[in-house]
Amino acid sequence: MATLNEKHRKFLEKPFVGTATTLRDDGSPHSTIVWVDNDSDDIMFNTAVGRAKERHLRKDPRASLLVVDPENTYQWLAVSGPAELTTDGADAQIDKLAKKYMGADEYPWHKPEETRVKVRIQPEHVTAYGLD
Repeated sequence: MATLNEKHRKFLEKPFVGTATTLRDDGSPHSTIVWVDNDSDDIMFNTAVGRAKERHLRKDPRASLLVVDPENTYQWLAVSGPAELTTDGADAQIDKLAKKYMGADEYPWHKPEETRVKVRIQPEHVTAYGLD
């Protein structure tokens, strides 16, 4: 297992979006933009039941996440490894992310019929540029 260092954690505290990549049934990559959260050595994002990311990860937990500083594209962090999915704390996490990215106390697009999912990537590979 790889770990995030203190500079990586500080970088992830900034409201930079990430590109999450999962694998489709045919093995081809599927990439989408996500809000990024971190907890110690794991990097996380949030999705909802039924979305492509959630469906793909239930079948194949391999995932990667790339976060690039939009003001300095020579500063970036890439993490890949197996993802764990849980609904525990997912609603609170999306509200936390809404605060980080929008300044809102609650996620404004939450639908009562939607089940939020917290995705936690356990780093097997960590690559960074401009952060060491």
